[in-house]
Amino acid sequence: MGPGGALLVVGDVVTDVVARHRGPLATGTDTAAVIRTLPGGAGANVACWAAHRGCPEVRLLGRVGADAAGRHERDLAACGVRPFLVVDPEAPTGTVICLVDTGASAERTFLTDSGASLRLEPGDWSDTLLDGVAWLHLSGYLLFSEPSRALVAVALQAARARGVPVSLDPASAGFLAELGVGRFLSLADGLDVLLPSRDEACLLTGLPDAADAAAELSRHVPLVVAKQGAEGALVARSGIVCARVPAARVTPRDTTGAGDAFTGAFLASLLAGAEPEEAAAQGCRAGALAVQRVGGRPG
Repeated sequence: MGPGGALLVVGDVVTDVVARHRGPLATGTDTAAVIRTLPGGAGANVACWAAHRGCPEVRLLGRVGADAAGRHERDLAACGVRPFLVVDPEAPTGTVICLVDTGASAERTFLTDSGASLRLEPGDWSDTLLDGVAWLHLSGYLLFSEPSRALVAVALQAARARGVPVSLDPASAGFLAELGVGRFLSLADGLDVLLPSRDEACLLTGLPDAADAAAELSRHVPLVVAKQGAEGALVARSGIVCARVPAARVTPRDTTGAGDAFTGAFLASLLAGAEPEEAAAQGCRAGALAVQRVGGRPG
């Protein structure tokens, strides 16, 4: 793919409350933690990382509550993203509580109140959003509610009509299990690129090995880039894993948003003309940067 054109991201914009604690939570009493409130959301994070990694124009369509619309617009603009935020008249901005164990793994657990973010609907879409756009990226969280699923269908149809390629990040193994694998794969019909995590790839195929899962998914979607965390990434096409991209060795502080960082950098590199293998290497570098800082956005 040659360089040029904007990236349009459609997805969730939320407020993250990040609580970093060491060791297991003490049930029924207090656990000491360092708590920060930060802008987040998988779609918004991807957009910010794409802009940070050099994408010349990044647009974001999302839905927020009136309670935090101004703050999120300012935060996105400060990251170089052009926000198209619909203010929901009823629901508050989505909120995610991120519990991060500061031990060796820096693993995180999410408590998610989607709020306005999954109330995006076809009426929020305009085909003019695609003017000058070379790539459309969809957050998988959009598939987990009826209104935003309908929006995905409208956006996909509009992108296909203009010949704009489309990628999707499945977003959440937990929500995927509730949606159903068959339903997800039918909704994903027509995608050009799928960017699952290891757990999501295995869940979507029923295969325990990540490489086998990525290969199988690439029979449904032309290009599959499976994110493996500390083990890097797998690039698969036509039922075959064609590249294994190593991750940089770093000490993680907070893994929140690492996959979003990968996706944003990957898309920025593709739009700059890189081959998928090199774009995946750029994604791994961004993921390594992301896990060394708190929160899901670039510094």
